[in-house]
Amino acid sequence: MTRALENPNSTRARSREEVAQRLLKGSVRKSYAPVVDIDWEAPVEPDVFFLPPQMLSLYGTEQWDNMSREQQIELSRQELVNVLSAGIWFENILNQALLRDLMHRNPTAASSHYKLTELGDETRHMVMFGKAIDWAGGIPVRPRLWQRIIINALPFLFRGPVLWGAALVGEEIFDALQRDILENGDAQPIVLRLMRIHVTEEARHIQFARDDLRKTAPTMPWYRKMLVANLHGVGGPFYRYLFTNPAIYARAGLDPREARRAALANPNFRRSCKEGAAPLTDFFTEVGLMGRLSRRMWRRAGFL
Repeated sequence: MTRALENPNSTRARSREEVAQRLLKGSVRKSYAPVVDIDWEAPVEPDVFFLPPQMLSLYGTEQWDNMSREQQIELSRQELVNVLSAGIWFENILNQALLRDLMHRNPTAASSHYKLTELGDETRHMVMFGKAIDWAGGIPVRPRLWQRIIINALPFLFRGPVLWGAALVGEEIFDALQRDILENGDAQPIVLRLMRIHVTEEARHIQFARDDLRKTAPTMPWYRKMLVANLHGVGGPFYRYLFTNPAIYARAGLDPREARRAALANPNFRRSCKEGAAPLTDFFTEVGLMGRLSRRMWRRAGFL
């Protein structure tokens, strides 16, 4: 049965299964249960940022300098809540897509088992993000109704290389930013613990997605390659809006239009965006999946 469905005579298929087996072993050795691995009863540390100030969208601007430390910390809380909320909605999309993909796969294959393992990881991450928002005293930033309708429709489109391209868009930029946060270390201890758990487990997810695109990109039909190479460009305007969502500033007691305008013009913020997107855009370029349209969209959004 495995041979019929997975075609193990193909070097690519065998290699894919080997990667899945290795990642499954890594998952056994190092996985987390955030409900018990994080002390959710620990109080919020007073006078400590929720995200390192250097990572915030207004850091380095005149508006930032005019804010009190309490206002700056509140902005860090709202930016954390916003990012965690987006993480929950994205993990929702990915999980739906993985389940639909598994309906067409061999349930005895190691690659199927790893997808199920990843699905379990992402489900726990959603719980972790939700508990972190509650611990921080925040209110989730929820998509509007029309946005939720689109979110629920996307898994129908995410199949094959489109799925793994979308997974990388949703994971790689957050992963790069989280690594910067861990390296900086100037944040609430629970936030740093959350980031450490997420970075550890997402590293395997990113490797699995990259492996698929490296193997499939060279043999894609031209029309599919053009689709995958240009579709991911929508991530640029999405992240531009996400990181400067007016709701962040309104909740922090700032004028949302003025604050968003200052953030988009902030050289420090623009540099952070480019550095965060570099691993993702470099990978797409490496495997020949950085189309002209996607490059233009990422650049116009400030990530190239």
